[in-house]
Amino acid sequence: MTMQPAGAFAPLSSAVPSRLDDYINAHSFERPTVVLDTDRVRAQYHRLKAGLGRAHIHYAVKANPEPAILAALVAEGASFDAASRGEIALCLAQGAAPARISFGNTVKRASDIAYAYGVGVRLFAADSAPELEKIAAHAPAAQVYIRLLVGVSEADWPLSRKFGCDGAMALELLTQARALGLVPVGFSFHVGSQTRRAEMWAAPLAAIAKTWHAAQAQGHALTLLNIGGGFPAFYGEAIEAPTEYAANVMAQVDALFGAPAHIMAEPGRGLVAEAGVIVAEVLLVSRKSADDLARWVYLDIGRFSGLAETEGEAIRYQLETDKDGGPEGPCILAGPSCDSADVMYEKRPVLLPLDLVAGDRVLIRNTGAYTTTYSSVGFNGFPPLDVCVI
Repeated sequence: MTMQPAGAFAPLSSAVPSRLDDYINAHSFERPTVVLDTDRVRAQYHRLKAGLGRAHIHYAVKANPEPAILAALVAEGASFDAASRGEIALCLAQGAAPARISFGNTVKRASDIAYAYGVGVRLFAADSAPELEKIAAHAPAAQVYIRLLVGVSEADWPLSRKFGCDGAMALELLTQARALGLVPVGFSFHVGSQTRRAEMWAAPLAAIAKTWHAAQAQGHALTLLNIGGGFPAFYGEAIEAPTEYAANVMAQVDALFGAPAHIMAEPGRGLVAEAGVIVAEVLLVSRKSADDLARWVYLDIGRFSGLAETEGEAIRYQLETDKDGGPEGPCILAGPSCDSADVMYEKRPVLLPLDLVAGDRVLIRNTGAYTTTYSSVGFNGFPPLDVCVI
């Protein structure tokens, strides 16, 4: 069943309308598989680029590190936000130039900093004095940007507390970075994953701008603003078209920050989510009692094999079956493992066909982001999510 409200924007549905479906219909899959369309990745990259204008897109590799996706983005001229030595190596293996890679994790192993510097990476993130000291020791004279906390977020998945520092500390870190021989170039932040409307950026941007202008007033020559990710994908609730969304964000940035010389954006989900479809299978349809109002539908994929973002029912994936169009009823959706936490949707049951039975195919739309990367390695003996790239 596809749950698309009236007026909602389903990105790329008209750009490449049937390539994924044609491939899926022509093949059988023995176990859960995400099918990825690199044409959709390229199309979304250009849609975002058209709206972001002069901003440089650094794809957040953690969203989906599939080599074919990285290679496609290298060919399109993208840059990359890497969170680990492994992600840097992946980007380099697909032809990315070191100058196009930023080491955006603010918690790095010293040896990984040294590795990144050794292969030519010169742009690093930090949010604390000890991290700056590590960078200065293992990446001398490197450029650094300070990640700021975002205290107010309307994102479906806020990213607060773990990364970033407050404005007062950020100003101190700029001074300390210079004293350590580093080149402090600016700030980064993240409004939160799945920020569905561009207007939701207003409060975070206003708060970050205060610190930006305070730094300038102290004499720091800031040249870089990294606006992070937050660009949304379609999960059933209306979102703006990517070009218009990105242009709206950039207009707010220019109005508040005075057109910084260099702007980075780090889309992950908003770039690759809609390029993927998971092909799954119903294992069981049952009830817990004769008068149970909702059926339990168990799939061969769950929270530990690719659908981790259903935690708290935060991401509402769109489901389709071959039996859509007939009578439907509420279902609790669960995975195959023996862990009782392996339940995707219970507080808000999903509507699925009443004649759904074991063996029926289920398509889980817009699952190109944070599925393969969250898939466990063999929990309960179930294999990790298969990947097929077209």
